[in-house]
Amino acid sequence: MIRVPTLMARAAAAILLASMLVLAGCHSGVSKNDHIATSQGQFDYTIKAYKSGQFIVDGAVLSAADTGSHFAYLKDQGKLPKTVLVLPSDDSKVRDNHLGFMARMALDYNFAVYYDKKGELVRLNAVEAQARQLEDTPQKGALPDRMAGKEASSSPYDTQNGGGGQGQPQR
Repeated sequence: MIRVPTLMARAAAAILLASMLVLAGCHSGVSKNDHIATSQGQFDYTIKAYKSGQFIVDGAVLSAADTGSHFAYLKDQGKLPKTVLVLPSDDSKVRDNHLGFMARMALDYNFAVYYDKKGELVRLNAVEAQARQLEDTPQKGALPDRMAGKEASSSPYDTQNGGGGQGQPQR
């Protein structure tokens, strides 16, 4: 059996303890992105990212502003989710503008947002994600010339809204 001098054993123990304290001091206990290994069933609400900063919510394509209005409605009804999962859709992946809009909603409505980043679920840090002002769909299609000046409510039988025609017969 090898005998280690007492002074040398104490020095080695002190060096080991000092190195553990230094390494523990460097680690803050939290990673930059909290990586979450969990399934979709554990989230209160799931939405999908869509083209041009839009979202698919309950099967409907909504702009960021409309999605925010949807969460405001849920808040009024007392059904605001605590966790929201953002997944890529068949048409688009989760982009930075989606994350910016979701960061704004997370700050406004106090829920946690998780998103799929290369097959791994990551919690969105709303403060570091540079929350964006919610905006409506930026590209609105121009009306064709034949539709210029007409309203959606006008019809050939509607005389009050500028539609032509003879009107409906009175009975």
